[in-house]
Amino acid sequence: MSHRSHDPGHSIQSRTETKVTTEPTHPAHPNLDAGTEMGHGHGRSYDIYATVFFGGRRNRVFNRLAAQSGARPGDRVLDVGCGTGYFTRLMAQVVAPGGSAHGVDPSSDAITEARRVTRLDNCTFGQGVAEALDAPDGAYDIVVSSLMIHHLPEALRHRAIAEMYRVLRPGGTVLISEFRPPASRIGRRLITRLTGHNAMANNRVDLLDPMIRKAGFEQPHSGELRPWTYYIHARKPINAV
Repeated sequence: MSHRSHDPGHSIQSRTETKVTTEPTHPAHPNLDAGTEMGHGHGRSYDIYATVFFGGRRNRVFNRLAAQSGARPGDRVLDVGCGTGYFTRLMAQVVAPGGSAHGVDPSSDAITEARRVTRLDNCTFGQGVAEALDAPDGAYDIVVSSLMIHHLPEALRHRAIAEMYRVLRPGGTVLISEFRPPASRIGRRLITRLTGHNAMANNRVDLLDPMIRKAGFEQPHSGELRPWTYYIHARKPINAV
């Protein structure tokens, strides 16, 4: 059954947006707003950092990622680990008219900033965690996630991807983009100095393919975008139950 049969007037926000609160949003992560590795926690400063980090190529890279996602007008998109909503807003423009994009992130600061700067009626945000998405099974046509997986403890990464699979409709697609570390030791040391930790310098993007397959996705294909981006795209089987 085509997803186009859903009521275009039914707001995705009413189905998926969680209440923003200063209390912990998940019992497994009592310090989500205290600068844990799970949350961005930077508000508007995160966008400044990202602009510098991509060396002026941020818009080009994320427009390419949006194209790779396969999203089209009318699609329902979920952006997992949306930060301040940069990619969510791009996806909202891609799926207009008739579509919608919803971003979730554990950081209340990031969500507050995302809402402050967003002027798109089809783009909404809510607080939540990747490994326990607050959405019904099959609620979305496209799930995207950018530069988020490496923030998760390794034990939660499989759960997060399994959740992305769950909330996709049969035949829906996922696109996960991640930081691709430099090949040289000097480059990795530089990244560690710039970021203050070694999670990005030692990011194992090669592990995404087996995690995607284990979750049940099929037809995975991957690629790279300069300067630092690796992505993988896959589909939920059309006959998935």
